[in-house]
Amino acid sequence: MHSAPDRSSRRPLLVALLVVLVLAGAAGAVALTRGGGPGPASGAAGSSAPAVAGNLAGSARTGAAATPTTTPSTTPSPTPDCGSFGCPLKQRLAAAARLVRTEPGQLGITVLDRRTGAVWEAGTAGHLMWASSTPKLALATSLLERSRAGEITLDATARQQLAAMLAVSDDAAADALWDRYGGATLLARFRDRYGMTGATFVPGFPQRWGFIKVSTRDLRRLMTYVLTRTDPADRAYLVHAMRTTGPIQHWGVWAAGAAQRPGAKDGWSVELDGGVKHWCTSSVGFAGDGERYVVAVMDDLPPSAGIAAGVHAVSDVVATIFGAPTPAAVTVPDESTGR
Repeated sequence: MHSAPDRSSRRPLLVALLVVLVLAGAAGAVALTRGGGPGPASGAAGSSAPAVAGNLAGSARTGAAATPTTTPSTTPSPTPDCGSFGCPLKQRLAAAARLVRTEPGQLGITVLDRRTGAVWEAGTAGHLMWASSTPKLALATSLLERSRAGEITLDATARQQLAAMLAVSDDAAADALWDRYGGATLLARFRDRYGMTGATFVPGFPQRWGFIKVSTRDLRRLMTYVLTRTDPADRAYLVHAMRTTGPIQHWGVWAAGAAQRPGAKDGWSVELDGGVKHWCTSSVGFAGDGERYVVAVMDDLPPSAGIAAGVHAVSDVVATIFGAPTPAAVTVPDESTGR
């Protein structure tokens, strides 16, 4: 029989084995600490993980609390919708509309922005009222067009009358030109060619330029025609004449202010409606760079109001729209000059 193995002879072997195991464990612990876990090291080339995701993954591996990351909002701040006119002008238009409601009579105004095509109106823009001298612009336009087409001849006298009719609203000159170059037949041209579709002779009165009713819309379309469809030379003549008009017409659209380089054809007259006489004041023209804005304004005044009330009413509304001072600095025609 074999004798039992000597336990004391195995003890050195066991001790050596334990030492090896302890050293191996220590080396593994060091390797895990340096490696930071399995997989590529953080920040290694070729890593495609987003920065935020990488941060969150690192926090999960280390057990650290994740720091919330705030992404700046890319949503634009809401801006007011001011339409085609833009916010500053829209605010002035709103102020003008409030002013219209406080003025005497039936006051109407319409504005066209020729750049955008936008149209703004306030008050009684569609109301037909006495046009006073504003049809003189239509008469001048027709004479220039027909002369250029060879239909009529404008001699030196006619051209002097044409200039006076625009500069100082000369009634005698307008009468002479009306009688010489078409008379009542001209109204059809005003309506059909110039867009003055509401223009009509006043029943019971002579069929002449001074006895026509129109609305601000009719005048706006007339001015738009002049600025867009006339021959460039004729257009330049009319624009210059309206910009350099005499002081008697320094009101209405003129009140837009010198910075707007306005041009105007004004009308003022005492008229008879329903057996009662009353003043009418009106103005048509343009303002702004390149004659951008077409403006037409009319006030059908009550019998109790004088010419000054009408002149200031139409002028202050225009001045408000274009940011000019109010009360507007204007010239009020003498009452004796009203038809």
